[in-house]
Amino acid sequence: MSIYIDPAVATSLRGFEMPEKLGFGKVMAPVMFRAVCQDGCWSPGQLVPYAPLALDPAAKVLHYAQSCFEGMKAYRMQGGGVGLFRPERNAARMAHSAERLCMPAVPESLFMDGVRAVTAYCANLVPANSGESLYLRPFLMGTQPDLSVSASSSYEFYVIASPSEAYHPGNMRLWVEREDSRAALGGTGDSKVGGNYAASLQSIARLKARGYDQSLWLNPGNRRTVDELSGMNFFAVINGELHTPALNGSILEGVTRDSLIDLARELDYPVREREIDIDELLELVQSGRCEEAFACGTAAIVSPISVFGDGEREYTPAQAPGPVAQRLRAALLDIQEGRAGDPFGWMQAVEVADPSER
Repeated sequence: MSIYIDPAVATSLRGFEMPEKLGFGKVMAPVMFRAVCQDGCWSPGQLVPYAPLALDPAAKVLHYAQSCFEGMKAYRMQGGGVGLFRPERNAARMAHSAERLCMPAVPESLFMDGVRAVTAYCANLVPANSGESLYLRPFLMGTQPDLSVSASSSYEFYVIASPSEAYHPGNMRLWVEREDSRAALGGTGDSKVGGNYAASLQSIARLKARGYDQSLWLNPGNRRTVDELSGMNFFAVINGELHTPALNGSILEGVTRDSLIDLARELDYPVREREIDIDELLELVQSGRCEEAFACGTAAIVSPISVFGDGEREYTPAQAPGPVAQRLRAALLDIQEGRAGDPFGWMQAVEVADPSER
């Protein structure tokens, strides 16, 4: 890792006090990583104090949404070390998102420099309680000040971090979203871009007024099969088998989703990736053949689903949380937090940095 460490980083870290209540994404670590791309050439990375950004009002990101991001975590490992969970998958997914928005991919080495530097210098900020973590948010944006509808010629890449609790602990009440779509066929549904989340906010506002937590989105092409939640992938346990929607171009390829599929097979659960018809699913819940359902994602880990709301009706799975969700969550956290072996090679240890030494 060859990056510039701003001398003010040590002062920023010394002056930081961890609050008792973390929440999710509310407490920001006092340092961040920054690199600049101009006309396709990347500058060396820098670790600097966390601070507001200076953007020209005509920057492309503000007008044409040239921006993508990632969500990933560093965990406190048993024995005191700190480890990153599958960071190479996040680097690859950000490259995919950047390509979709006509932005240059952040080189994997630079991406890894950023997440490792922030983790190494913020190692003391990684919470020790199980299920908590240092949540890392790498993001890339177009900064050229130009109102023409064209790709930017300049970009900035950042990594910020937040010591956090799990995003949605406890059971979730889902609303089946039959009016709106969060993505379009041929659109950006399989990329991690801010516009996908902005498109979900109106639905979330409506469902919260009805007493629900998250939207369950249907495929934008057929408005019949299940895609995902606004920020999480979906699983159902049907007749003892684990079912999840097959990737189809409008579903984000979740790192947690992929990991749970591998874990489930390792634990001898049959896994089926397929189209899941929403009416079929609700009938299976009502009949009890869908014993449990849960959502998963980097921020939430695993969140059991207790209710599906659809129009005037509610459908309640028999178990929430159910044994499959609980077993998979525990198995994943045991690997992430170093209590169990890592047969998949998912964890990458990070050497803790001493801010006083540069």
